[in-house]
Amino acid sequence: MSRLMFRRMIRINVRLAASSGCARRRVNHIARRTLACGAIVAFFAAAPRLHAQEQKPLASFKLACRAFAVSSDGRVACATFRQLKFGHDTIERDNIWMLTRNGKRKKIVDGEKLVNSPTPFSFAINRLAFSPDGRRLTVQMTTDQFTDAQGDTHEGKLVDLMTDEGKEIPVAGTKTSVIEDGIQANWLVDGATVAYLLRDEDSELLYRVGIVHPALGAGSAIFSGHFFTAVAWDAAHNSAVAIERDQALSGPIKLVHLDLLHGTDETLAILDGYIGQLSISPSGDKVAYFRDGDTLEIRSVANPKIATTVHCAYGTFAWGANEQRVLLKRGPEKQLSDLVWVSIPGGNLTPILHDLVYHSFGVSPDGHTLAVTEPGNNKISIYSLP
Repeated sequence: MSRLMFRRMIRINVRLAASSGCARRRVNHIARRTLACGAIVAFFAAAPRLHAQEQKPLASFKLACRAFAVSSDGRVACATFRQLKFGHDTIERDNIWMLTRNGKRKKIVDGEKLVNSPTPFSFAINRLAFSPDGRRLTVQMTTDQFTDAQGDTHEGKLVDLMTDEGKEIPVAGTKTSVIEDGIQANWLVDGATVAYLLRDEDSELLYRVGIVHPALGAGSAIFSGHFFTAVAWDAAHNSAVAIERDQALSGPIKLVHLDLLHGTDETLAILDGYIGQLSISPSGDKVAYFRDGDTLEIRSVANPKIATTVHCAYGTFAWGANEQRVLLKRGPEKQLSDLVWVSIPGGNLTPILHDLVYHSFGVSPDGHTLAVTEPGNNKISIYSLP
């Protein structure tokens, strides 16, 4: 409401009261009511601006983050693309930065110095994960190394084990700090055990689960004879949930709970359908996944036979702090999209961050810190989530 309109309202109300023979007290009463209405209108006019101020980032960094993770204390580990010359060849060796909510950043891994090799050796970091206490990292890489003078190369996958300062953690009995052929690795809460996946030799869609204790030596696969199409680590409780299938992918779709330290499993439910995005809540009490392209299904670990369904578009999601909603980026994982809160079980959508689109996002385990990468400007920003 403009000041001119506000003054006109006062004059009109005063004239109406005076022409009807009301006493001065009545005129003053109307004027006070008009002032109150003006204050209410001004408050709601300002509300969107206040809301926008609350969504300003705590910190932003000009970094081309190709992979990142958010720790329990709100720090962000960010892998950035870097190319180098190795003789006549061009190789890739990514750096890792540690970012804080107060705007500080520190390079903890210089990719050029991480690997000593007499032949060209490239690595691209495609996944980072913090331990539950935030003091250790697993760094998943795709590697590419020249094997002969003719330029033939060998591509592989490995997980490097590090502290949050970038110091590699050796695996006893080996000369390295890596898990060969491992993917999607996570430290468990004891700080001494790493769980990881191994692709099944006979299928591109099936995985086995492995465990390694770096202080004791190289690990091995557990849950012999069991194969999984998806695993979600509950590192804080030394466990996981998984989608188990037979090798022919023809049997039932099982939702199972895995005790990683004791090597035992329990079938929670037989699912009617599953297409992706298996996730377990921070408390370890709830499991969510997409049953089909527009149905998110949630089950309680304690009572898994009963499913709560929420109708929403397929996408990547993370749990909110109170586990009564999830933060969803709709569409394929690499597609630009906005972020919306989805309430459970109502399915109500609440956009955040001004409906802007983002390339990727991550939420801290406690649900209070959000990191997003913006398209086109090589920027990663950190926000506080209520």
